[in-house]
Amino acid sequence: MSHSSNIPAATLPLRILLWLLAFVTITPFLLLLLTSIKSKADVLKGAFALPAYPHFENYLDAWNAGHFNIYFWNSIIVVIPVVASSVFLGLLTGFAFAFLSFPLRRTLFAILTLGMMVPAEAFIIPLYYEMRYLGWINTYAAVIVPQIAMSIPFSTIFLASAMQQLPEEILEAAVLDGAGRFYILRKIVVPLMVPAMSTLALFLFIWTWNEFLIPFILVNDDAYRTLPLGMLFFQGRYTVNTPVLTAGAVIVIAPLILTYLIFQRRFIAGLTAGATK
Repeated sequence: MSHSSNIPAATLPLRILLWLLAFVTITPFLLLLLTSIKSKADVLKGAFALPAYPHFENYLDAWNAGHFNIYFWNSIIVVIPVVASSVFLGLLTGFAFAFLSFPLRRTLFAILTLGMMVPAEAFIIPLYYEMRYLGWINTYAAVIVPQIAMSIPFSTIFLASAMQQLPEEILEAAVLDGAGRFYILRKIVVPLMVPAMSTLALFLFIWTWNEFLIPFILVNDDAYRTLPLGMLFFQGRYTVNTPVLTAGAVIVIAPLILTYLIFQRRFIAGLTAGATK
């Protein structure tokens, strides 16, 4: 008997619905890719019309003439320290909130939670004057440091919640054996937290890569602009050249899609960690 015959007939409508939703979700990305390899004349033939041959020169125009080579590496320079610092600091603060007792613990945790709810628009003007006072306008620090500060509350709460799902027996055994806090964190907690840390890193990567407001306000030098900000100015120059414009959009979103596809197993494992505690 084949495996397909074991599928209950009641789940068939749900499976069809899921396939339809997947098709609706992926169609805009496929159209974006298709448009990015067309010529201007091909675009006028219709959204689903195939080009006579692929125009990969659109990507070269976006990469070189559109300065996407600069924007891309600027995004890399910003994303790596933001994600690495936020995960590391979130690991330390999350461990403290999950397992340690200290004064004003609940108050500080409430402040962190409140910090997650405050939008960047609420403090962007004071932040601008602070960065100007420090002389950080048009520097990488102006983009990196605020985003680390904005990421720490979520990192702390996310990892603290994940740590509270760890098996208590392992931690209690380590304490009874006389292990210190840093030993427990380094040798016991960190290896068990790899799925959750990977999920957090993926979240932070996506948010940092897509961040627009902070670079827009604190950077006006083309040499320090990131991809989302560069896309805005690129759109102003290439509004009538739709294929090159969509090629630039593909360059912006491709790293996000590739990163998710590569780490999706860890992402799912991190989301489901503790569910079967």
